[in-house]
Amino acid sequence: MTKTLTVGVAILTYNAAKLLEKSLPVLLAGASDYRILIVDSSSKDGTEEIVRSHSIDLHVIPQSEFNHGTTRELARRLLGTDIAVMMTHDAIPVGPEVISRLVAPLRAGEADASYARQIPHDGAGFFEAFPRQFNYPDKSELRSLQDIPRLGPRTFFCSNSCCAWLNAALDEIGGFQPTLSLEDTITAAKLVQKGYRIAYCADAQVKHSHHYTLMDEFRRHFDIGYVRAMHRDLLFTAGGDEKRGVQMTGAMLAALWKTAPQNIPYAIAVVGAKFLGYKIGYYGHRLPRQLKKHLSGQSYYWDRVPG
Repeated sequence: MTKTLTVGVAILTYNAAKLLEKSLPVLLAGASDYRILIVDSSSKDGTEEIVRSHSIDLHVIPQSEFNHGTTRELARRLLGTDIAVMMTHDAIPVGPEVISRLVAPLRAGEADASYARQIPHDGAGFFEAFPRQFNYPDKSELRSLQDIPRLGPRTFFCSNSCCAWLNAALDEIGGFQPTLSLEDTITAAKLVQKGYRIAYCADAQVKHSHHYTLMDEFRRHFDIGYVRAMHRDLLFTAGGDEKRGVQMTGAMLAALWKTAPQNIPYAIAVVGAKFLGYKIGYYGHRLPRQLKKHLSGQSYYWDRVPG
């Protein structure tokens, strides 16, 4: 039987005016039973004015204080609802029923966290679209502790671009913790290890993809490698994540071979940038802070890290 649990949606924003004009009307169309909160990192493009024009709750923080973990922890506590949905401003809902579909497994008692299917934005190129197609299939899935031997680290895959969390479960593990990145994966792993379940909701869809340069890919994966090394005992309980990376690379090259073989050299460069960034991040904890700041995709993070 579906439980009547209160729902709050927190959207983290920075200079998000253009994208909010697309997403807020869709979310508001389905907002009969959930509250929306915007946590903005001191935007300079009129984001705050757009939020106020829709009469949506707004909380502003200094840009320098943003952190993937602590800002979401702040947001869920400000919401104070049974279920906290976390979204990024560049995730555009596909229809007003996205939130109700996303929280359905939690309300039904089937899962304790759930995340939406991501499809590429309109007009996205191959290198933007393929990771979404590979990581977000059209079939829903429920994962738990029993799946670790079979799936390894993929058991904990989750994305806070559009993800619902049962607050009672988050309270048990201390909520979202400060981190450079991967707050969603770390939190999902902690929940699974406690016996909680993660649902992937293929029927709840958002448009979300990025156009990354090779340097963007390097820096993003430097951050991922750095964080994964910090939490290796939690995330690699059934081996490392190289197998998944190899599978994705093989699938990408196979797709290009059939459709655009002339792009294979660039694909190899993309894989190389990701691999190099990941490995330097993974083994780079003793690098000088200023060098880590230069290599990272979030230079502001290192200004608040001691040492």
